[in-house]
Amino acid sequence: MKKIGLLLLICLSVAAYAQQAEDATAAATTSNPAAFPIERVQTPTYADLYCAGFVTKQLEPESNYVAGGLQTPSTTKYVNGDLVYLAGGGYQIGKEYSILREMHDPNRYELFPGQDRLMKAAGQPYGNIARVRILDTRSKMAVAQVQFSCDPVNPGDIAVPFVEPTPISFHPSLTFDRFLPPSSKLSGRIVMSKDFDYELGTGAKVYLNVGSNQGVKVGDYFRAVRSYETDYKDPVDSLSFKATIAEDTQEKPPSFDANMFTRTKGPNIHVADLPRRGTGEIVVLSTTPTTSTGMIVFALEDVHAGDGVELDQQQP
Repeated sequence: MKKIGLLLLICLSVAAYAQQAEDATAAATTSNPAAFPIERVQTPTYADLYCAGFVTKQLEPESNYVAGGLQTPSTTKYVNGDLVYLAGGGYQIGKEYSILREMHDPNRYELFPGQDRLMKAAGQPYGNIARVRILDTRSKMAVAQVQFSCDPVNPGDIAVPFVEPTPISFHPSLTFDRFLPPSSKLSGRIVMSKDFDYELGTGAKVYLNVGSNQGVKVGDYFRAVRSYETDYKDPVDSLSFKATIAEDTQEKPPSFDANMFTRTKGPNIHVADLPRRGTGEIVVLSTTPTTSTGMIVFALEDVHAGDGVELDQQQP
């Protein structure tokens, strides 16, 4: 009987020690500011919500469009307070319309391998240009006044009925798990950004190739993630992998496994084994069935067009 009691006491002691060690490890990990920094989330303004743009497979109708303005043809750019003329029909005095622009990148340059293919699958990008109010409908063209402009309105921009952006609720400041392993949650990719930028920071607008058909909702949070294999495929970053990383005093200098033309005596570092890292946090501003528009609200480093995104496990 004493042996059984002693064995039970030993088992309980071992279990308690293991639990203490696990708790201590978890506490030490989650309190490490290098791997778990506190998010400083930037709250989107009305301009952020309204001017973000979107990508959609459902093309917007082009029958209603901007034909000119009060100072045509001397002026072709219209901003807050300017009067513009809208061609088409169905306008009503007092109604508001969104002015949209069908966008294309004049540079026609892939920012990351496969971007053209992903964009064709995602749809057509549109820019939110302005909001106008109808003042007069007695002529063949309606007269409207620009109430709010994100960018100057240009003849040829299209007009669609205005829809108020959906308000967004924000989670409190959390720790950002920089090296969180992949999960089974919804994942996608940043296929493009507003203004066709590549290196992005806090406040930048991005377009994701997942949407309401996959359950994405306004206010959802995605984390942007990048592997070192992605860096290796970048035409610029890959050059650093091919450069020497050895110190002159090392007897057996190491090399990356990407550095196939170099033979070294030291360890071969496998790029695929390096940890995946989180680069930032994105809140969803709007959705279409197949895409989402997001804003980067927190960034630890440059977020890139082409980075992966994953539905944040920490969101409420």
